[in-house]
Amino acid sequence: MLSNVQPTLVRGLMSSRQGLMLKPRMAFVVLGICFALSMLGRSANEIFPVFLLPISAEFGWDRAEVVSIYSLAALSAGLASPLVGRLFDLLGPRAVYAFGLLLVGGGFSAAAYAQALWQLQLCVGLAAGFGAACLGTVASSLLLGRWFGPRLPMAMAVVFAATGIGTLIGLPLSQVLIDAYGWRGAYRLIGVVMLGLAVPLLVLPWRRLAAGASGAIAAPSDQAGAEWKLSSAMCHHAFWALFSTYFFTGVGMYCIAAQVVAYLVEAGFPPLQAATAWGFSGVALAAGMVSVSLLDGLLGRRRAILFAYGLSVTGIIMLWLLRAYPSIWLLAGFIICFGSTIGSRGPLISATAMTIFRGERVGTIFGAISLGSGLGAAFGSWSGGLIHDWTGNYDLMIVFALVNLLLGMMPFLVVPSLRQ
Repeated sequence: MLSNVQPTLVRGLMSSRQGLMLKPRMAFVVLGICFALSMLGRSANEIFPVFLLPISAEFGWDRAEVVSIYSLAALSAGLASPLVGRLFDLLGPRAVYAFGLLLVGGGFSAAAYAQALWQLQLCVGLAAGFGAACLGTVASSLLLGRWFGPRLPMAMAVVFAATGIGTLIGLPLSQVLIDAYGWRGAYRLIGVVMLGLAVPLLVLPWRRLAAGASGAIAAPSDQAGAEWKLSSAMCHHAFWALFSTYFFTGVGMYCIAAQVVAYLVEAGFPPLQAATAWGFSGVALAAGMVSVSLLDGLLGRRRAILFAYGLSVTGIIMLWLLRAYPSIWLLAGFIICFGSTIGSRGPLISATAMTIFRGERVGTIFGAISLGSGLGAAFGSWSGGLIHDWTGNYDLMIVFALVNLLLGMMPFLVVPSLRQ
């Protein structure tokens, strides 16, 4: 009888050892999937700046009207964030990610046949914006939190860096497609690719991918043992502090980002060069994500985030100087400073929110906080276009962006739970 027990015990020990070896490997597989999907989701929204001028030229719309498409995409992504979090809690990642690809692919495909502003707003703004939210940081944060726990900030830095890679690839590629096939043909091709990617996504082993590692979410909470719900979280000052940080930062950054390519073209740079230069902000963003997350461990979260705000402000000032002193060095400085920080605070803010508001409803709560980012990006991009139409230049828009960035950093200066 003992001889039968011994082989069983050995097999059990070997199985446990293999399981321990497979968990890190599976965690990185999940990270790679989140990286790829976040890259697709972010590029779906961020390629719009290269479509701005061709659409304006065909229809003769004002800048604010055309930018309203981008604003609606950001608004739709923001409004969808709480719903994405709730859907993730209820249905899991397979349904959320597949729905996102179908919405983005279908929206872009339909946009190729648009003849009116409301049609582009519906297809590119609402449908693709909602789809991009399904592929974005809310779902990735929740999925990766099951695997990386206290290392979530670094994992999210990698995922946020994917958005930069998407920008780097998507912007110049979209400009090449527009030059070859027009903006309608470009949307049609991108839409078909997105729809095709939904098929391999559905057959992935999502039950295993969504299982997580035992005890992965082990970050301490400021209210240990508390089971947070959305209603109780909304009564906590940290919820609104993080929401306002997302909102005002979104206003300041996307007031600029929506019109960067048009700004550079009007400053004298050729369209493809302008699109490629802004595309290289993706490289800067990838480096910025990792760097700011490393600074989190070296300097502390608050100082790392404030450092990122300082770089954003410096980049905007360089962009303003480009109008009077067009220089490749100023352009490079803007791309490095502004491009590296357009989303670099996101992993740290995500980790802060998920550390404070732990529990079964964390997806819904984090999605509600992320709503601030979408609202800010929508209001900022629309306001930037409106200010340009009112003034005929970009000076007041740049001042508006700087003021909102200062408001965005204020919670990390005055809110006790965010100063730790």
